[in-house]
Amino acid sequence: MSTDVATDQVLLIARDVFSSMIDGEEGHLNAWDGPTPDVEAPVHAWVDLFGELSGRAVLTTATVTAHDLARALLGLGEDEEVSHDDLVDAFGELANVVGGNIKALMPDAAKLGLPAVADTVPVLEGALRVQELALSWRGRAIVVELWVLLPGAGG
Repeated sequence: MSTDVATDQVLLIARDVFSSMIDGEEGHLNAWDGPTPDVEAPVHAWVDLFGELSGRAVLTTATVTAHDLARALLGLGEDEEVSHDDLVDAFGELANVVGGNIKALMPDAAKLGLPAVADTVPVLEGALRVQELALSWRGRAIVVELWVLLPGAGG
């Protein structure tokens, strides 16, 4: 059973999601130039994938960037405050859509869990990170990770 999800596939998924949901046009989300950056004051959004091959898709960015993504998704002005609930809804929805598209690339990943958003991501026991892709959205770092639960591991 393969755990391969190609970097270019994840990049294309993320670009499609951001161009349709966030920016309304292409060209604002690209591969990060250089090593994966450390994200200051991070916020994480993730969805768990269940099936023959289970795992987790995680999006990580700076809290200020997550607020700007929420504003864009919710159609708020750049000076409008983003409530905690709006942040959770919007950033969680991005993880849900990106994760759902990644799920489609995996063998028999039949179900998608509910999105979650927090300052830390809970450990997925027995999982192996098979993908880490650093992206630049308007010059700001967003990291997409894919974790796969190894066969026979508990979760």
